Amino acid sequence: MNTESSHSVTKLLGQRRFGPLFFTQLCGAFNDNVFKNALILLVAFQSGKILGLAPELIVNLAGGLFVLPFFLFSAMAGQLADKFDKAVMIRIIKAIEIGIACLATYGFATANAVLLLAALFLMGLHSTFFGPLKYSILPQHLHPDELVAGNAWVESATFIAILAGTLLAGELMTFKPHGALYAGISCVVIAVFGLLASLGIPTAPPAAPDLRISLNPLTETWRNLRLIHRNRTVFHSTMGISWFWFFGALLLVQFPLYVRQVLGGSEEMVTPLLASFIVGIAVGAFLCERLSGKHVEIGLVPFGSIGLTLAGLDLWLSSPALAPAHMTLTLFLSHPGNWRIIADLVLIGISGGFFTVPLYALIQQRSEEGERSRVIAANNILNAAFMVVSSIFGSIALSQGLSIPQLFMVAALMNAAVAIYIYGLVPEFVMRCIAWVLVRTFYRLKTEGLEHIPAKGPVLIVCNHPSFIDAFIIASMCRRPIRFVADYTMYAKPVLHYIFAKSGAIPMAAAREDRSVLIAAYDNIAAALEAGEVVGIFPEGRVTDTGDIEPFKGGVSKILARTPVPVLPMALRGMWGSFFSRKDGPAMSKPLRRGLFNPIELIVSAPIAPEALTPKVLHDIVQELRGDHR
Repeated sequence: MNTESSHSVTKLLGQRRFGPLFFTQLCGAFNDNVFKNALILLVAFQSGKILGLAPELIVNLAGGLFVLPFFLFSAMAGQLADKFDKAVMIRIIKAIEIGIACLATYGFATANAVLLLAALFLMGLHSTFFGPLKYSILPQHLHPDELVAGNAWVESATFIAILAGTLLAGELMTFKPHGALYAGISCVVIAVFGLLASLGIPTAPPAAPDLRISLNPLTETWRNLRLIHRNRTVFHSTMGISWFWFFGALLLVQFPLYVRQVLGGSEEMVTPLLASFIVGIAVGAFLCERLSGKHVEIGLVPFGSIGLTLAGLDLWLSSPALAPAHMTLTLFLSHPGNWRIIADLVLIGISGGFFTVPLYALIQQRSEEGERSRVIAANNILNAAFMVVSSIFGSIALSQGLSIPQLFMVAALMNAAVAIYIYGLVPEFVMRCIAWVLVRTFYRLKTEGLEHIPAKGPVLIVCNHPSFIDAFIIASMCRRPIRFVADYTMYAKPVLHYIFAKSGAIPMAAAREDRSVLIAAYDNIAAALEAGEVVGIFPEGRVTDTGDIEPFKGGVSKILARTPVPVLPMALRGMWGSFFSRKDGPAMSKPLRRGLFNPIELIVSAPIAPEALTPKVLHDIVQELRGDHR
């Protein structure tokens, strides 16, 4: 991996390890949408003259043909992306795309329905094989603190390409009688630019060169789905992304009808209003990168869920009960109340960016390198399935008498239910959300040495204990979930017990208080470390009363004697005297003791081998890390 880190999200575009991939992805998504929309417009307005088939049949057949490859070939696409050099595979796929575009151009020129549908199927096949490559190559070329930014660019490019492709296809098809031919030629030109961009992508060595390719799509698809199910966090992240595609597809499919039947608008209103949704996604993606602090911050995902639900409900409430007659875009914008609808669409987009960008980055980060492409392929299969179900659900709901705004309301409520269900299964999202809010409400946190946190394998974190929220601060900065050791009396308190239990904390008591709890704690710590997890402990045993680092107790030696693992010393600076510390009396007794946004620091040392580490040695290391800044 290239360890060079970009200090600005925009600098990534100018670097060879990302820029060529970005423009290749942009051209591919742009091309898909130019062709699909040109074909749909051809069917809608000229089908009787040219294609000779019923428009309803062609539209439904076209939608199915584009999605079908994701079901049939995603598993194979994931295998090939893991087995071969990803950069080489991308160039091969981009070269094939030029041939598909030429076929589409000939189909447009001859008004051949069979060729056009075949080209549409092949475009879907091209996207099927490109998807696992574009996401799995990112961790190979980007530094961990650039992963969120990379995903933000890719997600933004995808949706901007949807909008741009829709606009270009619409403009080209106005040039009658040769608009379709112009659209086909444009597809060839875009495909050539995509191939040229791909030539600059650096080599990406195969993650699993010895992988045996299975040609049976059914068995391999099932194997891929089982692959993601092994990792609970990855599985539920893929389900979350697929749910967003269900939600988004429901909105996008119904949007033209919503504009015409509910807002009383014409075709000219569809694209500008759709643009507000897509711009919102781009804004949300980059806000997410900005707020993440250059690491994968899954604590932002719940904010995305909340935003999708609230904006979806408000879109229902703000929609007019009776459609106005002959609404133009200018007239629509002249009514102040209609800006509420635009704000809802923008908020849905922003929330979507908050929701999906961290989840994509989390999947890339938590997947095994040799399986990453197949995991992403499985995610693509689920995405396609959820979009198909979304279409069926929307059709049934509308046929049963629901209005389009009511359908949006039902989707928003379903989103809330899905969010509660997923966060109940994977509480790490909520725990990180709480930590993120606490840290950014009260403090301005600077970090040093986060790169020392190992990406995998067991490690024991030790840190000083100046306040009651130290665990939240550390957890908010660590890319991996941490199982903290907590005082058993605090663990048992009603509200705290829920938080501790959901985060996997390990209750511990002194031998004189409850020896059975102590023995169970050491057993649980050993089991966690043996399973390759991260365990965090505050060896002082309690929050300091003086601001000084108290002597470390002997429990850390017992842990390392039983399970010798690397130790990661950390030190918190600036927490003494804050609202959550014991300075000048009990903690949390003097609100806004130092105001808001207090500067604090988290300093992380390189991991240390456990041999000959004593509590005194660890105490001195942490003391040196903290220095005089309490």
